[in-house]
Amino acid sequence: MNSDLKNVPQSLRIWFVIHFAVDMLFAIPLLFFPEFIMVQLGWIVVDPITSRLVGAALLGIGVESLLGRNASREVFLAMLNLKIIWALGAVLGIGLGIRAGGPPAAWLFLVIFAIFLGVWVYYRYKLRVRT
Repeated sequence: MNSDLKNVPQSLRIWFVIHFAVDMLFAIPLLFFPEFIMVQLGWIVVDPITSRLVGAALLGIGVESLLGRNASREVFLAMLNLKIIWALGAVLGIGLGIRAGGPPAAWLFLVIFAIFLGVWVYYRYKLRVRT
């Protein structure tokens, strides 16, 4: 195995597959059934285009997680940067939405994004300090 590939922990590769699965769990319903799903989660007003855009973003990032799970260290660093920016933006956006009176289900999304943000920051630091 290439030494560059060895510099990526197997646990991070597993997290990328987990991330794919979680993203697909939400992406597919948001793309195809946004009004039904969002109402079930407590949203009163649903913009199907915005919901589908979120689904598309989850689809793109999730599929890239699966496709890139065996990539080199440099690719992982770039993907982790993207994931950190996305998760941080999501945590901020969801937090502001909750503060403005968002539905209780928003807390679930906040927790999910916060967990992934923590995972990505941890591994980004871990890869940064590896030689």
